[in-house]
Amino acid sequence: MRILAIETSCDETSVSILENKKILSNVISSQLFHSEWGGVVPEIASREHLKNIVLVTNKALNKAQVSMNDIEIVAAASEPGLIGALLVGLNYAKAIAVSKNIPFVPVNHIQAHLYSPFIEHNIEFPYLCLIVSGGHTLLVKVDDFFQHTILGTTLDDAAGEAFDKGAKMLGLGYPGGPMIDKLAKTGDKNFHKFPISVTKDNEFDFSFSGIKTALMYYLKKLRDEDKDETFLNDICASYQEAIVKMLFNKTLSAAKEYKIKNIAIAGGVSANSRLKEKFDELNKSGYNVQIPSIQFTMDNAAMIGITAYFRYENSKNKSYFYRESLNHSAKARLDYVNF
Repeated sequence: MRILAIETSCDETSVSILENKKILSNVISSQLFHSEWGGVVPEIASREHLKNIVLVTNKALNKAQVSMNDIEIVAAASEPGLIGALLVGLNYAKAIAVSKNIPFVPVNHIQAHLYSPFIEHNIEFPYLCLIVSGGHTLLVKVDDFFQHTILGTTLDDAAGEAFDKGAKMLGLGYPGGPMIDKLAKTGDKNFHKFPISVTKDNEFDFSFSGIKTALMYYLKKLRDEDKDETFLNDICASYQEAIVKMLFNKTLSAAKEYKIKNIAIAGGVSANSRLKEKFDELNKSGYNVQIPSIQFTMDNAAMIGITAYFRYENSKNKSYFYRESLNHSAKARLDYVNF
């Protein structure tokens, strides 16, 4: 079963070709020019997807050494995301499905992150999945395919947003997460103690607004003479440590409460070196932690394709994907009603 999968939820145009669960190609075209505006501009992102979608698709087909006639299922990210960006990938995928009379499988972007570790690893159920990206932070308990419970989510900013907004205050540009990670490598994580929020209603929820606000007030009070040549590295290391500690502590607390030893980390922030280092410690104490390669942590079509495969294979009504699913429309929202 050959699957053509498309991801256009934000600023990456990605197309992947799969043969069942095997990735034959995974092409990603990133819109790096958004750094000029300090963040993704939705209208420009949509127009760029329109320019790139056919080119990226052809590149993915060529790399996989298959033709469009070999495709048996088409999948696309359907929600959540930027409405204009999503519509480009969705409508292109639906057009292919209709023209070839093959199934179309809409895929929730968050679910795709949830199952992205299966691209490279075999994970036993149940497992905990920490999804951390620029737009999302969730802690999910997964009992089986499409049987999962959201244990916690962010009450304000996502972890990736906290990194990016912190980097902006420090004058590091956008996206800021990778730059903070780079500078933090030679900094002192104990240089300054940032607060870690306590969430009262649900201990597994996250809140990064306090860390961000603390950084803002700290920088306002800072004198020029306090900024030595190591200051930037030290403050990056301290700020990063607070964010990572919150993610790590809550995940470990949930693992202990639910007695789960299998943990997966997904989403772009999972590429953070300090986060990897912290969770790698758990592998030495009886836990099994799996983190996808960088190409599968960022927004990519391979995770859309493997989720579509699992969804199609686990469906009791496969005929649904031939017509009814084509009526699925994109929704400009960031909630998890259909997750």
